[in-house]
Amino acid sequence: MTVYPPFIRFLALSLGLFLCGPLMSATTAKKRTPNKKATTSSKKAKATTTRGRSVAVKKTSTRTVRVGTKASTSKSRRLRASRRSHQRFVAGGPWLEPTFADSTIGDSVEGEDLAVRRAAVDALGPYNGSVVVADPQTGRILTIVNQRVAFGNGFQPCSTIKIYAALAGLNEGIIDRDTNVRLYGRTRMNLTTALARSNNPYFANIGIRLGYDKINYYARLFGLGEKAGLNIEEENSGFLPDAPPANGGMGMMTSFGEGIKLTPLQLASTLSAIANGGTLYWLQYPRSQEEAEKLVPRIKRHLPIQDLIPEVKPGMLGAVEYGTARRAAYDPNEPIFGKTGTCSDRATPTHLGWFGSFNDVGNKKLVVVVLLTGGRPVNGPVASGIAGQVYRNLSQQRFFANTRPISPIALAVGASF
Repeated sequence: MTVYPPFIRFLALSLGLFLCGPLMSATTAKKRTPNKKATTSSKKAKATTTRGRSVAVKKTSTRTVRVGTKASTSKSRRLRASRRSHQRFVAGGPWLEPTFADSTIGDSVEGEDLAVRRAAVDALGPYNGSVVVADPQTGRILTIVNQRVAFGNGFQPCSTIKIYAALAGLNEGIIDRDTNVRLYGRTRMNLTTALARSNNPYFANIGIRLGYDKINYYARLFGLGEKAGLNIEEENSGFLPDAPPANGGMGMMTSFGEGIKLTPLQLASTLSAIANGGTLYWLQYPRSQEEAEKLVPRIKRHLPIQDLIPEVKPGMLGAVEYGTARRAAYDPNEPIFGKTGTCSDRATPTHLGWFGSFNDVGNKKLVVVVLLTGGRPVNGPVASGIAGQVYRNLSQQRFFANTRPISPIALAVGASF
């Protein structure tokens, strides 16, 4: 072992102290520096007892938020809005249905109006969904794109249920078209704006006030829970719950259609009755051109809505002119009346985009219902744009200007059946 002289050992020790001293000082200073976050939290804690009163402190998983101040209230509202937006899109996720697909696979078209079908297929494009076009004056289905979906057991109707709620509320006298209803705070709204903007509190209020029994009665009267078609074996009848839904009760039932399964054919049937003045026809789907020529309209029942139709039409027109269905508009001389719907069907699960509509061009009317299934890109406004393109395609073919020949049998008075 080598032994160094005392002088050498002294120099080494001095050099070590010289080099390590700053490092030790920095470490000590770091330990003595107060934690900025802790100081801030401490100051906030002290602030909670200022002015002789205590302010509640609400702890979250990521931060401490003071409740009772303007800034924290605004932040909390933004957080809640963000959660609601997130939940709206992820409820029932991950999505099991693709947004885009060939929606014509497996369809049978022998008895369809091929001009109408071409217009519908072109408008739907690559989207995964269904388009149903019907004649509201006879109940004839002119085309069904994606028959597998249209004949299925239905999907949550989303905001299209507001049409049914509006008719029920009008008939019971708890709302009218022009009266502004107080929703919350200073916010008031009438029926026309509520339909156009698809306001949830307005229609939730109808459901709460009417209760389950009356809503169920009107839903069945307008054709929910039963087949809309005559002798269409593949068709399902959808579903109506036998009690208020557990998720949100009557408010969710009449604003989002919670607990209900609606089929595109059922929505087309109800809209046909609104378009023609109150006659609920059996929808008939001819399977050959011969059947189409011999089709005789069959009346299912007459609905007591003649006086209610002028009350709901302005809101349905407003949806297209300035509301949720603006994408459907294409010509002010050929108005479209409709209602969008957007929500997540947790049972499937899939995101849904609905649009139920009818036009009003002279004596030539059509009902067009679009249902889209898929992921986040799917919604009611997108569905309204597809329906608008159907009307536009047919208008460009002068479909609404031409008088199409009707067989003498079809001119017979529709018989109840």
